[in-house]
Amino acid sequence: MDMRLINYINWSLLTCMVLLYLLGIGNLYSASTTRLETGFMFSDFYQRQLVWGLCGIVCMLAAMSFDYRRLRNLAWPLFLVSIVLLLLVSVMGKTVYGARRWLSLGFMSIQPSEMTKLALLLLAARLLARDQRPLGWKDFLTVLGIGLAPCLLIVMQPDLGTAIMLLLLLGGMILYRGLHGHVLKFCLLAAPCAAAFMWIAGLRDYQRQRILTFLDPGNDPRGAGYHILQSRIAIGSGELWGKGFQGGTQSQLRFLPERHSDFAMAVFGEEWGFVGCVALITLFCFFLFSIFSTVIQAKDRFGSLLAVGVFFYFFWQIFINIGMVIGLMPVVGIPLPFISYGGSATLLNFTLLGIVLNVSMRRFMFKG
Repeated sequence: MDMRLINYINWSLLTCMVLLYLLGIGNLYSASTTRLETGFMFSDFYQRQLVWGLCGIVCMLAAMSFDYRRLRNLAWPLFLVSIVLLLLVSVMGKTVYGARRWLSLGFMSIQPSEMTKLALLLLAARLLARDQRPLGWKDFLTVLGIGLAPCLLIVMQPDLGTAIMLLLLLGGMILYRGLHGHVLKFCLLAAPCAAAFMWIAGLRDYQRQRILTFLDPGNDPRGAGYHILQSRIAIGSGELWGKGFQGGTQSQLRFLPERHSDFAMAVFGEEWGFVGCVALITLFCFFLFSIFSTVIQAKDRFGSLLAVGVFFYFFWQIFINIGMVIGLMPVVGIPLPFISYGGSATLLNFTLLGIVLNVSMRRFMFKG
């Protein structure tokens, strides 16, 4: 790699990423501590996250080390490999909490749906970068059909949250790319019909129950509504300044479920209060703005689409997770980037940011 490229690194993005990762490690350390009558009990979630973070940095550096335009040639092979892995999950996947989403490698487990996000992003960027005109029916249906294939396999696991993320990621890239007026009008009219069909034929009973519980969590406080109610209690009890590091009762006394993953934000809110939550959301806003600045500065359509795909990937995860934790959205199992625990997700997060930094570093090398 040409060392002169370091001068053009998006340093604001790199700084935000490091701060978010360190905040996540600290939050996981606190969430991994359980207060018992005999003292404190520690889990190793934060230690594993440190290891995943170091591996993620290696992936990020690797993603920065070559001209990102070479990713065009990897798009189709990586997408086909991800489809094969999803098919393997349905046959020989590891079942956890009633969902078959992981492949066991003996010493570790991987979640192929995380790789699918990267594969779909690369392939969508390649297909959408072919022409600068707004998408007509043929191109739109081609890209949409390619995106629906892995979504159907992921829904079968079942993992509705990841399938929704893939569709939102693809939809954001398509809207950024632009649609012909008649295609856009049809999509706006078809969206309610598609939602109704999903409610009737596409959702399982427990998924419908999650949505109904979101509308009235008090209807089943010890069952489906338990997660949302405990999350609200945790965040509300933090009040303005919070209870301090490892001072939260809902998390330390294990009332809050999944406090290291989906509801890590609730742990943060209980310990650091309204002020801490505003500071964290502000940091996320700077993080997203730094990514979007690369979208604007990219010198070719492929690079711009890669960066905008990463932008929507992080935007929707942040938006949905925070909305879920405070009870404004149903619980769909989407983690908060860098704050929630997750090995495959951590590797993907660093890899995607490596791609954005790659685009930023090479923005003055050529014109496209």
